[in-house]
Amino acid sequence: MSIVKEFKEFAVKGNVMDMAVGIIIGVAFGKIVSSFVADVMMPPIGLLIGGVDFSNLVITLKAAEEGAEAVAIRYGAFIQAVFDFLIVAIAVFIAVRALNSMRKKDAETPAAPPAPSAQEQLLMEIRDLLKQKPE
Repeated sequence: MSIVKEFKEFAVKGNVMDMAVGIIIGVAFGKIVSSFVADVMMPPIGLLIGGVDFSNLVITLKAAEEGAEAVAIRYGAFIQAVFDFLIVAIAVFIAVRALNSMRKKDAETPAAPPAPSAQEQLLMEIRDLLKQKPE
């Protein structure tokens, strides 16, 4: 089997396509969560702790000079990323928990037995008639 044919089979399989769609949706969801954290959650939190804007929190190691930017540790951006992660993790946890809950309900609900086929129904009628027949 040629490498091109193997690759084509691999790339076209459903699992690969599902994974690609999941990654694309995950990236878009990440942008939404980042905006939610940065624009909705962090301003009130910053206000509660004295009007601090997390994104501007830095420790300057070396001040900016002519032609060189300042060297700084931007721990505010790190705090922002931690909040982003926590919110994504909570959202994924809730989604997985809901999915597992639905799966449990499906597993607990017994499936109705399949209706007997025409041949089985005919055999049951014959059996019932034979039981009714006096010997």
